[in-house]
Amino acid sequence: MKRGKAGCTNHKTGAEYEQKAGAYLEEQGYEILEYNFRCRAGEIDIVARDGEYLVFCEVKYRTDASTGHPAEAVDARKQRRISRCALYYLMRHGLADQACRFDVVSFEGETVTLYPNAFDYLGG
Repeated sequence: MKRGKAGCTNHKTGAEYEQKAGAYLEEQGYEILEYNFRCRAGEIDIVARDGEYLVFCEVKYRTDASTGHPAEAVDARKQRRISRCALYYLMRHGLADQACRFDVVSFEGETVTLYPNAFDYLGG
């Protein structure tokens, strides 16, 4: 499957905002462990540590609110995909008993908002 120019642009923009989100999270005291963890179930934009928690973080960006707030794009389907990927991450790294949570970092234009514990694990 060929990737068009828009796909490349979206990927580049996404990577830029993931790096911005990582820098923002570090300012908040998080330790970034990994960017773009991929597995068969999907991808997690950022894996970080915040105190006792392992944090699986989704990054969303919108230029403006015309297509909705960026955090709204993390719907139940996306939450299930992230949850499955997080479970795989925990198993793969032998962290089955690790306290974890799911955060969302949203960018609307240049405004950044962190939603800690944005959603609960949605397995299945």
